[in-house]
Amino acid sequence: MADKTLFQKIADGEIPSDMVYEDELCIAFRDIQPQAPVHILIVPRKPIPSLDDLTKEDQELVGHLFLCAKKIAANEGLHRGYRTVFNCGEEGLQTVPHLHLHLLGGRVLRWPPG
Repeated sequence: MADKTLFQKIADGEIPSDMVYEDELCIAFRDIQPQAPVHILIVPRKPIPSLDDLTKEDQELVGHLFLCAKKIAANEGLHRGYRTVFNCGEEGLQTVPHLHLHLLGGRVLRWPPG
C-alpha cells in the first residue's frame, strides 16, 4: 500500500488543520500558505493523484467539489467573486499528489495568474 498523502492524513485527523467543511466525499481547510485573504483547499477523500488521473467514474465527485466551493464561498462572505483552481503536475505547481481545488477570494484577483 502506498504512503498516505498529506491531505489523506489531514482527512483522517492525523494532522491538524483549520477545517471549514467536511462531508462524506470531501474535506475543506484553510491553506497554510494563503495566496489571498481567503484560500481554502477542497480535497476529495478519495485519493486521486491529479487531474490527469480522473476517470469517468469521478465525474460526479468533481461536480461535488465545485458545489462545495460555491457553498464555502457563500459561508466565507465572498459575494463579490472568487476563483477556483486545480493545479496539475510540476509545471502547474501541484505540490501535493492528491487532487485538490483551491478556492481564493477576499481581494481582486488579477489575470493572468502565473
